[in-house]
Amino acid sequence: MASASSKTLTDFFERAPKRMKPTLTTICKSDDANGSTLSVEQKSRIECNKLLAKSKKNLKICVERVSKCKGGYVKLEELLVEETWLEALPGEFEKQYAVNLSKFVETEICSGNDAVYPPSHLIFNALNSTPFHRVKAVILGQDPYHGPGQAMGLSFSVPEGVKVPPSLVNIFKELKQDLGYSIPPHGNLEKWALQGVLLLNAVLTVRKHQANSHAKKGWEQFTDAVIKAISQKKEGVVFLLWGNSAQEKSRLIDGTKHYILKAAHPSGLSASRGFFGCRHFSHTNQLLKERGIDPIDWKL
Repeated sequence: MASASSKTLTDFFERAPKRMKPTLTTICKSDDANGSTLSVEQKSRIECNKLLAKSKKNLKICVERVSKCKGGYVKLEELLVEETWLEALPGEFEKQYAVNLSKFVETEICSGNDAVYPPSHLIFNALNSTPFHRVKAVILGQDPYHGPGQAMGLSFSVPEGVKVPPSLVNIFKELKQDLGYSIPPHGNLEKWALQGVLLLNAVLTVRKHQANSHAKKGWEQFTDAVIKAISQKKEGVVFLLWGNSAQEKSRLIDGTKHYILKAAHPSGLSASRGFFGCRHFSHTNQLLKERGIDPIDWKL
């Protein structure tokens, strides 16, 4: 499974520079030594390439660390390799809850009874793909998809080639209604992550075919620490909270420094009760622009 996931990501990295087109086309002065004039699109392309390279490097490190360990598993702290998050969460893995969590996940993976998703090298994919200093928006999910091949460490996202889950189908429907974008043929949201959208689940692992099986084991405390760090150390981040579970996290967010957008969950049971028509994608970009921050290119 690890090699298949790696291939999916490698294919994405190779295609992404052509796909990730920024929406701004105004011309600005370059700060480079030659004093040449670069468009915002060119500057964004350069920055995008840097982020792609960094994410690919982080993924490679995780794959290598997993491959060197018996049973394909390493301690959780060795799977979070993005330095900016390690700096934002100093000492978090040394806390007793994190030690217990690491032991629990290791036991689950090494038990051999059932698979644990996502693959070990993708457990912290959300953090490893979106550096702390690049976070512009946060989309909170609950726990990973529990079907084979679905979970990839990013909330609501599935690898290309995997059937798009119902909640993500509804997200795409709202995106089309909001911004007019056609519904993509795949459910891979890595493009959003690389632009600064933290796709974070409250729980980062799950047992095969058993939703919420790794809930209340310590993950919630860790991801709460992630949200608190963003709230305390950054400003102007847009939090998209869909459903009661995500909205409960608003208690961790300083609403005087950040923006909190709430809507019903995009699942088939609740999407028509307040998710459709929320226009969170255009609203997020409007808020970012008002702060002088480049908007998200939501088109996939």
